[in-house]
Amino acid sequence: MKSLSKPEHMLIATGAHLLDATRQTLPELPPSSFLGEPYAKNTAPCIAWAVERIHRQDPQALVVVVPSDQYIQDATEFERILRLAIDSAATDVLTVLGIEPTRPETGYGYIESGAEVRPGVRQVKRFVEKPNRETAEAYLRQGGFYWNAGMFVFRASVFMKELQRSMPDLAQGVRDVGQAATRGADAETDAVEALFRSTASISIDYGVMEKAPKIQVVPADFGWNDLGSFQVAWELSSKDGSGNVLPSGAMAMDASDNFVLDGRSGPDGRIVALVGVSDLCVVQTDDALLIIPRQRCQEVKDIVVALQEAKRHTLL
Repeated sequence: MKSLSKPEHMLIATGAHLLDATRQTLPELPPSSFLGEPYAKNTAPCIAWAVERIHRQDPQALVVVVPSDQYIQDATEFERILRLAIDSAATDVLTVLGIEPTRPETGYGYIESGAEVRPGVRQVKRFVEKPNRETAEAYLRQGGFYWNAGMFVFRASVFMKELQRSMPDLAQGVRDVGQAATRGADAETDAVEALFRSTASISIDYGVMEKAPKIQVVPADFGWNDLGSFQVAWELSSKDGSGNVLPSGAMAMDASDNFVLDGRSGPDGRIVALVGVSDLCVVQTDDALLIIPRQRCQEVKDIVVALQEAKRHTLL
C-alpha cells in the first residue's frame, strides 16, 4: 500500500480499546490517521466516518478500503489488481475486488459478474449471501462467481452520494461528526459517541454496495485468505507428510489433512491422538473440545448461537 499512498493519506479504523496498540504497531503513521470506534457496529459506520473525513479534504480523492485480517501471498499481483480497481473507480463507478474461488466455500459472500467492461474489469450482476454447499459447488462449476473479500475502491464523492441514497441517517450522522470536528476534538469525540451509539450494526456490503445501481468487479488471484477460520489456519500452517497440522505431542496414524489446535493455558497430561480420520478440525481449550469436519468449520458460529440460547455464557 505504501507504493499507492503516502502514510499521511492512510486512515486506520479500529476499536477504541485497540487504539494505543495499533498506533504502536504503525509508528510511521501520524496520530490523525487513527479512528477509534467506541462500539463495534460492523463496517458501514466506520467506513462512512473515514470517507466523510477524506471527502472534507478532497471530494475527488480515490479511496481504497481493505480489511486488516486478511492474508495476501503475492503483493506484486495485489498491487496490479488494485491499480486496475483504481482506474475503474476513477470513472466514478464503485468497484469491488472479487477473489477467484478455489473451493465451494460456504463462509463467504459471492459476487456474480456480468459483461467485461474493459480488460480485467467486469460488471457486477449481483451480490450473493453466503450459500449452502450445494449452491457454492454450482457457482464453482458455472464460473463467473467470485468471493467477496470486502475490498472496495471508489471516489469519495461517489460513495457519499450512494451513502445518502441508501443510508441517509448514517450519511447525516457522519456529516454531523465532520461539523463537530470543526469545533474541536472534544466535540468530535462526543459526536462519534452519539453516532455509534445510535446507528445500526450493518455491513457496507449490505448497506451500500448491494444497493448501488452500477458497480464493477476486478477478478483477482493473488493468494488471498481470510484469517478468520480454522480452514484457513490449516491452509497456511506447516504440515506433516500426510497434510496434518499438529501441536507438539499430538499423534496421527493413518490420518490425513487434519487440523489440531491446543488452546489450553497449560499442559495437563492429555494428548490428542488421531487414527484413521481425515479432514477434521480438533480444537481443545481448558473448558471445551471441538471436533468438526474441516470443510464445515464455518458452522462453529452455530454452536455459539446454541450456547447463547442455552445461557451457557461462561463458555463463550
